Amino acid sequence: MAEVRQRGDAASALLRREARAARGRLGLPLGLGLAQVILGIAQAWLIAGLIAKLLGYGAAGWPALGAVAALALVSAGLGVAQERALMATGEAAKARLRAAAFERLLAQGAEDNRGVGERAALVVDRIEALEGFLTRWLPAAALAMAAPVLVAGAAFTVDATSGAILLVAALLVPVAMAVTGIGAAQASKRQFAALDMLSGRFLDRMRGLPTLVLFRRQEAEAQALGVAAEDLRQRTMRVLRVAFLSSASMEALAAGAIACLAIRHGAVLGQNHPDPAGAIFCLLLVPALFTPLRAFSQAYHERSAANGAAAELAPLLATEPPGGLVLEEMPRKLVVSFQDVRLTYDPTRPPALDGVSFRAVPGETVVLAGASGAGKSSILRLLMGFRRPDSGRISLNGQDATQLTPAELRRLSSYVGQRAHLFRATIRENIALARPDATPAEVESAATAARVTDFAKALPEGLETLVGEGGFGLSGGQAQRVAIARAFLRDTPLVLLDEPTAHLDPGTEAEVLDSLRRLCTGRTAIVASHSRAAQRLGRVLEIAAGRVAGPRMAGE
Repeated sequence: MAEVRQRGDAASALLRREARAARGRLGLPLGLGLAQVILGIAQAWLIAGLIAKLLGYGAAGWPALGAVAALALVSAGLGVAQERALMATGEAAKARLRAAAFERLLAQGAEDNRGVGERAALVVDRIEALEGFLTRWLPAAALAMAAPVLVAGAAFTVDATSGAILLVAALLVPVAMAVTGIGAAQASKRQFAALDMLSGRFLDRMRGLPTLVLFRRQEAEAQALGVAAEDLRQRTMRVLRVAFLSSASMEALAAGAIACLAIRHGAVLGQNHPDPAGAIFCLLLVPALFTPLRAFSQAYHERSAANGAAAELAPLLATEPPGGLVLEEMPRKLVVSFQDVRLTYDPTRPPALDGVSFRAVPGETVVLAGASGAGKSSILRLLMGFRRPDSGRISLNGQDATQLTPAELRRLSSYVGQRAHLFRATIRENIALARPDATPAEVESAATAARVTDFAKALPEGLETLVGEGGFGLSGGQAQRVAIARAFLRDTPLVLLDEPTAHLDPGTEAEVLDSLRRLCTGRTAIVASHSRAAQRLGRVLEIAAGRVAGPRMAGE
């Protein structure tokens, strides 16, 4: 219960903070909304006069009809302007929130245990839900408080009893909303949790589809996804039921207000009513009263959805970026030293690193060899700032590496992993991702050094050839050379390679290794690899059970 209460408090704090941040931008759409309400009151007065004229009362004529038409056009224009202002407010809020969430995800890096689908849902779906809170719920709530006062005040000028009826009807709306909305926030949170689970599971299964087919598990997984989708459907319908109940209660209150006013002014068609036009005016004020209240009712589920989204986003946005020092300038050479470094991921399991010590100097390539799970990738994670050691010392040029911010630590290194991820863009753009401010000549130089131009010459548009998501259209070796070109373009003093020749055939592996040798020349390079060919790059350190088992010369 305490944890649930804390999550609720964090969600409320996030919503209040975002509401304050958006307050300045919401002033214009709120002013436009109030102007629409005032125009609606004026239209009701003019239309009441026209109807009274048709019934044989009053003296309204063509000028009044023209004024009604003009007011309708102005009101429509104000509505368009309000929508545009709200859209601009929402886009600004989403951009700010997505930048903050993405910054936190990048800062956490590999320490974040959430699946890719869940992270995508946080940055996309959760922030979309908060946009509804900011651009629909907040303006609707403000107008729902101000508009009834204006409408009831206009009715009071004609008939005090009618004004009181309208005011009471308006006051009953939040009561009905609260009664019908009990449990709406919890239902929305459960819906978001089910959506997270389904998104993450679907993405994970799609990525592992060949494995599922290989083990004949595709039918079972399809059924499991169907069960999860059905659960999400049921939870979504529960949320929608709340929205329909809110709408029904709103219509009931509107009908009740009209009935009360009709009874009050029942003699409107008779000869004894003192102000027939005023009676009709009071009846026509009901739509003007309930239009902002209907918007408030329709936006009520936006608030519930925002509470659920904020409960998921608040822990991420509350995470402060890790502090640390920033380098004044990039060092040209780097000496890496591990001294009795220990790292544990799970206290119930043996340590990933148990007293690792080694030293790598500029111009040297250190190859970490050993079985899977020995601790090779953990060493690279520490050097990239994705983890901090439990004990021991990692020094760079004699200075404690943990004093640097993780982002600054990553700025010192270039990384090439097992599989190069290429984005849907040209080959040139994929290379320039490593350093967006690089000149075209620098990009081409990096491509030449990594031997990307060797295969790009045969492509229809060379480096301008568009490749698909994940490198679709290029072979594994070609994609890996693009990743090496990125490392050349970064031109950092430290090079980190994690199984860079995995999944490559011997011929392609030899070509990639040739590019890697040029990349490592003059730099401090640390390579984690099972490959015997890759182990010829430099001095080999045997890693076993998180310890350095012993060095051996390259090629042994």
